[in-house]
Amino acid sequence: MNHDLHMDPDEFRRRGYEMVDWVADYLVNIEQFPVTSPVAPGQIRKALPDTAPEQPEPFEAVMRDLDEIIMPGITHWQSPHWYAYFPANSSGPSLLGEIAAAGLGVQGMLWSTSPAATELETVVVDWMADLLGLPRAWKTTAQGGGVIQMSASDATLVALVTAREQAAGPVDRLVVYASDQTHSSLEKGARIAGFQHVRAIDVDAEFAIDIAALQDAIAADKAAGLVPAFVCATVGTTATTAIDPVRAIAETARREGMWCHVDAAYAGSAMICPEFRHHQDGLELVDSYTFNPHKWMLTNFDCNIYYVADRQPLLNAMSILPPYLRNEATLSGEVIDYRDWHVPLGRRFRSLKLWFVLRHYGAEGIRAFIREHVRLAQDLAAKITADGRFELVAPHPFGLIVIRHVDGDAATTRLAKRLNDSGKVAVTPTTLGDMAALRISIGSTRTTAGHVNQLWSLIDEMA
Repeated sequence: MNHDLHMDPDEFRRRGYEMVDWVADYLVNIEQFPVTSPVAPGQIRKALPDTAPEQPEPFEAVMRDLDEIIMPGITHWQSPHWYAYFPANSSGPSLLGEIAAAGLGVQGMLWSTSPAATELETVVVDWMADLLGLPRAWKTTAQGGGVIQMSASDATLVALVTAREQAAGPVDRLVVYASDQTHSSLEKGARIAGFQHVRAIDVDAEFAIDIAALQDAIAADKAAGLVPAFVCATVGTTATTAIDPVRAIAETARREGMWCHVDAAYAGSAMICPEFRHHQDGLELVDSYTFNPHKWMLTNFDCNIYYVADRQPLLNAMSILPPYLRNEATLSGEVIDYRDWHVPLGRRFRSLKLWFVLRHYGAEGIRAFIREHVRLAQDLAAKITADGRFELVAPHPFGLIVIRHVDGDAATTRLAKRLNDSGKVAVTPTTLGDMAALRISIGSTRTTAGHVNQLWSLIDEMA
């Protein structure tokens, strides 16, 4: 290979400065873009060559195509007018941490392949356990521990596999339980893990799991010769941020010998504020827990933390040690090898960006960030309630409000379409049972009261 093709340090420095300037300019000017991309299906692909370049191309050409071809097809998740799905926060320190991790380029599968990648992760996940008020037993200094994964979907799959290995019965008789509002990753993970029986349990008027319905389903399955093995409690469901009764579910799980997992993917970040922790009372009784700093804690995707109360069942389920991974540190038993804590062998240095965020903002800064979004959501909910054209359809304990037009499903769906078609904001239409609704999720890094006021003006105009 011609090594002259590599970027030398001087060119890399020059191009790196250009790229940082490009990102900084983008964030400054982000409100100039339509929030959702207006391109048609296939438009980006048609603008690109059918084959990869045979000869090297100048970096200027790459940047030109970034602006002219790629940018028109971007949905601007970092826009302060992003109210769809849940937030996907990013921030300056997180981006800089990502650059550092990419530059180091370590593969942190074992302690020995980069000790700092492992030991910083253990420190950061233990910091987070304290900051969120999680049980002390979940820290790596005790019998549990945390690991940074890609997403809550990955964490849920690991919980399901661990539960399967712990269960007293063959997999074709094991049963998984969750409310009918639980994220779809639960059913997908159950399929991948080989479970054949997944029960979607009815919910109450606030869209939380009906504990009596859960207990009835368990009794019916036992009578049919099946084995209850896993139950998921959600703190902050996707559709409405409903809160399942963690303590009641965990007590039921203990009586039945089931693994109890808590999915707090979105709302877990709010637990850095003590006033929200009552929503997940009972954590000392559960087996595993997951939340996404990449949703609402200023840390860019991907960054999920998965905790277990006891790490031994996890290691028993996930650990395989072929000869090429054997090394003195691993065999000593004195280190953590995080490749035993999740599905993939390879792993990125994700803890670095979360460490940058925690160091830059401090716990006080993150609490202020979360509390302001909750305040903005409560203020908007008050305006919705006071306006006779709309109604709130679910409680709103965090940064999400769910509304509908009093004229019914057609009016609600039409409002959602008008808002999204405007290009000025992005919201998420949904259905709850057979009822149309509109989700408004306030949590973008740069969203202020002024932006929420603009959203309300649009809703008022387009209703």
